[in-house]
Amino acid sequence: MRKAYGEKQAVDGLDLVVGRGEIVAVLGPNGAGKTTTVEILEGFRSRDGGDVRVLGEDPARAGRAWRSRIGVVLQGTNDLAEATVGELVHHFATYYPGARDADEVIDLVGLREKVRTRARQLSGGQRRRLDVALGIVGRPELVFLDEPTTGFDPQARRSFWDLVTNLREDGATVLLTTHYLEEAEHLADRVVVVRDGQVVAEGPPATLGGRTARQAVVRWHDEHGEHEQRTDTPTEVVGELGARYGEVPGLQVLRPTLEDVYLSLIGADEKPAVPTTSDEHDNEPTTTPTGAGR
Repeated sequence: MRKAYGEKQAVDGLDLVVGRGEIVAVLGPNGAGKTTTVEILEGFRSRDGGDVRVLGEDPARAGRAWRSRIGVVLQGTNDLAEATVGELVHHFATYYPGARDADEVIDLVGLREKVRTRARQLSGGQRRRLDVALGIVGRPELVFLDEPTTGFDPQARRSFWDLVTNLREDGATVLLTTHYLEEAEHLADRVVVVRDGQVVAEGPPATLGGRTARQAVVRWHDEHGEHEQRTDTPTEVVGELGARYGEVPGLQVLRPTLEDVYLSLIGADEKPAVPTTSDEHDNEPTTTPTGAGR
C-alpha cells in the first residue's frame, strides 16, 4: 500500500495481514505512517496504490452494511460537543443491528458518573473513554483503536486492557496503534513495527526482532567495583559467579525488553515519547469523520 502527501511518502509499500480473532498492535515513531495506514483501512482516506481488503471488501468502496461491522476509535474527535455522554452512546447504538446495551457500555468505559455530562465538559481522558464507547457500542467484528488510551491514568488504562481482551473473547478482531510498549506487550498477539511507511519487523512481542536470541547482560559488583558481562549463556555465567562468590553481590540478569528491541528497530537512541494528552499525534494529516461506524 502507498500514500503520499506531496513529496512526503507517508506509506511506502507497506504490507500488513491481520487474521480473524487477532489483536495486532502497530508501533512506530511519530510520522511513521501508522495513522495514515489505519485511516485507509477504515475507509476514511484514499490510497495511491496497492490492494486493500478489510472484511472481504475494499474500504474505499464499501457501503453502510460494511461500516456497521467495524468500530473505530480515532486519535481525537470534537464532534457533538453539546450532547451528554448518555445521549451520545444511546444515539450511536441505534445505528447498528445487534448493538451492545448502551448503559452496559457506559459502565464498561467507566463513565457512569458522567452520564449526564456534556461531551465538551469532559477531561481529555474522559473524552477518550467516550470515543471508545462510541467505537464499540455496535458490537463490531473488527475494531480499530488509534492510540486509544492516550490521557488515561494507569488504573483506567488497565481497565481498558481488560475491555479489549473481552472484545476478543466476544469474537472481535482488534487492530491498535499505541505509543505504550507495555500496552502492546500486554494486549497483542502480534506486534508490527513501522518506520518510514514500511514494516521493518513483526511477530509475537516475546520474540519480536529476535528478542529471545539477543544477548543477556549479567551485572554484579565486588570490592573492585561494578562489573557487566554480555552473554548468550547467562545461567552458565551466574553459576561461575556463584562458585567464585557464593552469594553474588548485586547480581542482576537483564534480558532485552520490548522497548530495547523497538528502539533498535526504529534506529532511535532515546526512549520513545509517551504522550500525556490526546493532542499528541503522528505528524500526518488527520481527519475527524463522524457518523455510523465512527
